[in-house]
Amino acid sequence: MAKDTTASNDYSSGLCKNGHDKFGKLTVDFAQSNEKAHQREVFDDTLKAEINLRTNSCDVANVKKSICEECGKSFRNRSGLQRHLLIHTNEKPFICDICGKAFRQRANLKSHIVTHTKEKPYVCEACSKTFRSNRNLQRHIRIHTKEKPYVCEVCSKPFADYQDLKRHLRIHTKEKPYVCEVCSKAFVRRSCLRSHLFSHSEEKHYVCEVCGKEFTNGYALKIHLRTHAEEKPYVCEVCGKAFTHKCTLRSHLFIHTNEKPYSCEICAKTFRQISHLQQHLLTHTKEKTNECNTCGKTFTQKSGLLYHLSVHEREKM
Repeated sequence: MAKDTTASNDYSSGLCKNGHDKFGKLTVDFAQSNEKAHQREVFDDTLKAEINLRTNSCDVANVKKSICEECGKSFRNRSGLQRHLLIHTNEKPFICDICGKAFRQRANLKSHIVTHTKEKPYVCEACSKTFRSNRNLQRHIRIHTKEKPYVCEVCSKPFADYQDLKRHLRIHTKEKPYVCEVCSKAFVRRSCLRSHLFSHSEEKHYVCEVCGKEFTNGYALKIHLRTHAEEKPYVCEVCGKAFTHKCTLRSHLFIHTNEKPYSCEICAKTFRQISHLQQHLLTHTKEKTNECNTCGKTFTQKSGLLYHLSVHEREKM
């Protein structure tokens, strides 16, 4: 029995059962479908552009809202700006109930409280070393992983800790955010300002019971007492070396990072320690502040004086 091929022939010829041009209808439908798809694409693109415009407008508005009117420094969000403003107002709303020390941020107070409890709840899984804060633990872990995620945009130098990057950037910006309220002298580090403040006070009410040495404040006496007790609470997380003073530890860390943050403004020579820079500056001024008590001869550097004194010692022999 022969198959009815009429429908098949009609379909192949592009005609439907009613004799209409089926391909033509499909072409129209396809064109209409394409037009709708194009309209959707245009709508989507317009919508995306509108969203981006509004987002960017919000970003611009946020940036404008997050600029400090005192110093012009900008922040990603308003909360960051509000924390920063406390620097200008010198407001420290978070107070330690144990010793009365005040802080600008709650997180700093929490970290401080641990110094009283001696608690170190954060443990390194690689070496079992314990830390008072999670931030210190994360910084330590990068010693094992060799990770340095914070990169200087000026010189491309990488750092394991964000605070180290911030301090490094001051080399490029010449920023000295810590200002003495007595003489307006500015410093890169808070610890340097704290040490400088002692120079303004001539009163010495704090006396060491071991050697009788006098100090202008209790903090200086506390640091001094460590020399008698041989206490070294500041430990290098890279090599384990311990130090009596925090500033000595910071200077030591530059050995590992190969950083020399103190730069001579005359010849651009760099140094790891500010004391080395100060000694170097004397070579430019030709100032000789180190005097021999035996013969009165003066020297630019203390090392020169020490070598000279050894000559007198040999003469006595």
